[in-house]
Amino acid sequence: MSRPRDVAVTGASIRLGQFLKLADLVDTGADAKAVLAELRVTVNGEIETRRGSQLSRGDVVALDGDRAARVA
Repeated sequence: MSRPRDVAVTGASIRLGQFLKLADLVDTGADAKAVLAELRVTVNGEIETRRGSQLSRGDVVALDGDRAARVA
């Protein structure tokens, strides 16, 4: 996996679907739903399928095991 880039968020947490868009890992909410359903997203190395799961600072989100972003 590539070194994760930091993506700043306002507030203490953010939902996974929102973060995927903010980090430019997907273009739309529909794209987020699709990649999650296809088991292509990991959070801290574990497959995640819930678009509404809460992320906190320091969590690392990866798409296809390559493109990665860290909640900052």
